[in-house]
Amino acid sequence: MATLKVPTQTPSAAEDAEQLHKAFQGWGTNEALIISVLAHRNAAQRKLIREIYNETYGEDLLKALDKELSSDFERSVLLWTLTPAERDAYLANEATKRFTSSSWVLMEIACTRSSRDLFAAKQAYHARYKKSLEEDVAYHTSGDFRKLLVPLVSTFRYDGGDVNMMLARTEAKILRDKISDKDYAHEELIRILTTRSKAQINATLNHYNDTFGNAINKDLKADPNDEYLKLLRAAIKCLTYPEKHFAKVLRLAINGLGTDEWGLTRVVTTRAEVDMQRIKEEYHRRNTVTLEKAIAGDTSGDYERMLLALIGHGDA
Repeated sequence: MATLKVPTQTPSAAEDAEQLHKAFQGWGTNEALIISVLAHRNAAQRKLIREIYNETYGEDLLKALDKELSSDFERSVLLWTLTPAERDAYLANEATKRFTSSSWVLMEIACTRSSRDLFAAKQAYHARYKKSLEEDVAYHTSGDFRKLLVPLVSTFRYDGGDVNMMLARTEAKILRDKISDKDYAHEELIRILTTRSKAQINATLNHYNDTFGNAINKDLKADPNDEYLKLLRAAIKCLTYPEKHFAKVLRLAINGLGTDEWGLTRVVTTRAEVDMQRIKEEYHRRNTVTLEKAIAGDTSGDYERMLLALIGHGDA
């Protein structure tokens, strides 16, 4: 469930564009006005506001925001203002760059988006970067990471709930055999995890657990320090229990040595319109403190207010 709060009666996109233009006028930027508009509009509304703003003022709203804002607040507003597909394309591109490379972000996008959303992100990637996401991932990764990540970003899974229980039994046994052999990057293991529907994978892993007495991720902890195995376990978590993955990312972002603002911003802006309510519940269950309290205690100013608004905090 989303946490984004959109008023029942919203002004027109033209009025919103005018309010944003006003926020940039005068001696200082009116950050509160920017939050009150953008943090309470859905993706379709934000897209329309950008189009109207461009038509009316002859400037891309993103460029105007870039000029007026700074630091973590700027990054959160810019990421949020993009369409989900544009945002994912940008995040994926950043994840393939030398100094911001992250197999985790690539895996997260590939495993937690619907097939249509992942396809839309790849189309946005084509449009913005004039190349494919697949070729960039293949070029910037190697070894077992490449074996896993390229098919993950290339897939178009069936999104329905139909499940073949006989297939689940067969493939649970294949997974068990490969894991017992410590062949963690075997093509059959990768084929199952990168092509089967999420419902089918859930059925297969439930059968694995029931038949072999262990959750698959427990059996994949043979070497807790192996980076590939960490990524493989996280991919399985994202495919089967995404809110648990995101709650952990948020916990590490907030509780680590210094706040990981990039991780915090990424999760809040990408999940506020999707499943942030479930993530908040999972976070609270595992950390005994609400996500609102954790964010308020670890961030400040307009950045804090923007994040709290997106996770549905009453006063933001």
